[in-house]
Amino acid sequence: MKLFKRLLLLILPLCMALGCKKDNQFTDTSFVSGAASASNLSVMFNITHDNTGLVTITPNGSAAVTYDVYFGDATANPSSIASGKSIDHTYAEGNYQVKIVAHDIKGGVATITQPLVVSFAAPQNMAVSLSKTNLTVSLSATAKYATFFKVYYGDSTTFKPVPFTSVLPGTTINHTYLNAGTYVITVIALSGGSKTTQILDTVKVGKQISLPVTFDDASVDYTTVDFGGNVSSLSVDPVNSSNHVMKAIKTAGAQTYAGTTLGNGFALPVPLTPNSLKMTVMVYSPAAGLDVKLKLDNHTNPNTGLSVETDVKTTLSRQWETLTFDFSKQATGTPAYSSANTYDLASIFFDFGNNGTGSTFYFDNLMMMPVALTQINLPVSFESTTTDYTMTDFGGNVSSFATDPANSSNHVMKAVKTTGAQVWAGTTVGTATGFSQVIPLTASSLKMTVMVYSPAAGLDVKLKVEDHNDGTKSVETDVKTTLANQWETLTFDLSQPASGTSAWSAANKYDKASLFFDFGNAGTGSTFYFDNLKMAAAGLAQVSVPVTFDDPTVDYTVTDFGGNSSALVVDPANSSNHVIKTIKTSGAQTWAGTTVGNGLGFSSLLPFSAGHTSMSVKVYSPAAGLHIRLKVEDHTDNTKSVETEALTTVAGQWETLTFNFSNQANGTATLNMGYHYDMASIFFDFNNSGTGAVFYWDNMMFL
Repeated sequence: MKLFKRLLLLILPLCMALGCKKDNQFTDTSFVSGAASASNLSVMFNITHDNTGLVTITPNGSAAVTYDVYFGDATANPSSIASGKSIDHTYAEGNYQVKIVAHDIKGGVATITQPLVVSFAAPQNMAVSLSKTNLTVSLSATAKYATFFKVYYGDSTTFKPVPFTSVLPGTTINHTYLNAGTYVITVIALSGGSKTTQILDTVKVGKQISLPVTFDDASVDYTTVDFGGNVSSLSVDPVNSSNHVMKAIKTAGAQTYAGTTLGNGFALPVPLTPNSLKMTVMVYSPAAGLDVKLKLDNHTNPNTGLSVETDVKTTLSRQWETLTFDFSKQATGTPAYSSANTYDLASIFFDFGNNGTGSTFYFDNLMMMPVALTQINLPVSFESTTTDYTMTDFGGNVSSFATDPANSSNHVMKAVKTTGAQVWAGTTVGTATGFSQVIPLTASSLKMTVMVYSPAAGLDVKLKVEDHNDGTKSVETDVKTTLANQWETLTFDLSQPASGTSAWSAANKYDKASLFFDFGNAGTGSTFYFDNLKMAAAGLAQVSVPVTFDDPTVDYTVTDFGGNSSALVVDPANSSNHVIKTIKTSGAQTWAGTTVGNGLGFSSLLPFSAGHTSMSVKVYSPAAGLHIRLKVEDHTDNTKSVETEALTTVAGQWETLTFNFSNQANGTATLNMGYHYDMASIFFDFNNSGTGAVFYWDNMMFL
């Protein structure tokens, strides 16, 4: 019956809103079975402080629809209230057990019993328990006769009225401060009478100090511990009023060893390693030539030999300077650095070895010294933490170190050809000094590769290498992208320089490289990514049939002509297979094609003989009914050739086309068994101008 009543409370308003067009419209209550159960019950008591005993009872909970309130006194029956409502009840002085029964929509119940003390006497024997972690304090309170407590955290004094948090006896609440500092917490205990009891407690909060130490983070506890006569305080920079620094006075008569310890230890150990043993501190000293000591120790076992310290002399007076402390050169008579020790405490000593004279010092920006970066060199992978990956942009390019857009664990270089950038805008890989070593180009090794992620296919990418001392000694070549928003490896053959540019010369030393994206066009704001600039793999075997594009030891260079653009890519239907992608670009010649190899053809002759005159190629075409021509020839004499054709029969699928050279194409030479055929070229959609159609091909073989 109670379930029905609660369902009715929910359904009746909905029926009225919709007009209740059908009597049985809402008779299906199967949705109830999936509803949440009542849980997380609590109750708040708000007692008036006028000796009347009037208490406002407010139940709370998750998924509760109604609450039954059992007052715990002589009242015979409980009162039922809806979720979110309160009920008032007048009590005589005494101790009561108030029971709350929550009902959910499924008919389930949950129960909580909360003690209630109604007393007109002031709370007695009040106690507050307080703990803290960084900026957060945890508080609970108890007191005899207390009904609840008001807690003022001391960080909202500018508000009127001052906000407070209510808490029941024995309940723990948390509060997080925005800024580090010292705050006065006021806890007021209330009973049913007009008199209250309060306790004030002072708490200092803040995040634990850690490197780098800048003194500008308001949430950090920059407490220092002075010893030997030093007096330190957080201060305004004497040169820059917007900056905060630490001021340290070595008072008159202070000990020779007087110093200042930063906090009670860092949140994390100082990350010293055998290859990284330097730290820096900015210091403002009253004189040059004063000894400054920096000591690192273990905060749990200080001054027990688990430390390392070193000294540097100031070189400037009343000016900021950065002092570098090299812990590989420990002070005489002190322990050396040990990788077995944990260093998480730092102390600084000004004018070490001399008694104090009242001199004032300032210090700031204690940090690890960055590891010296090495000059960039091939291969360029953008993954080394010790390499200087500074890029040099020109013409309107803007480059930055970035996360790979396709693999968040990989780092790459992002290059934006900004709107209005010059047609020749580009990025030099490295600084103006180029690579640390000369690019190892030779007459037999003139290819370099770069992985490129382009916003569109068909964009010209230029690679230029030069002598960083003499820009007139250069060679450059171009490759077109074949994919959009995907990674591809572009191969730059510097034996084929761009039209009108210098050829490679063995007499030159090329030690600098620049990339130009969408060369020849003004910038439109397009974004490119590049990675893995390196020499092409050397020593690859010359291609021969069968041509599978899957042997990593074979040179699968292809040579486009007439407007074709080809690249080695992943099979569109099988990601574990590699194929050649060929685009017959818009406006390409009717005879545009692609030669297998780099002009030298196959490593061996095609074995034509009587009865063996056919070859096959797997083709993935955008349409059926397109003419595909295959031509074979003598790579040393292109007048000795034979060509034939086949028609595609499917679209967007792989098929194997067979080319019978005993049936030569009309108007072309016949097959001559006396010739040496060792080179093959393929022509897609032969005899039609290019429209930008994309073809894939694989597995060229002799039958």
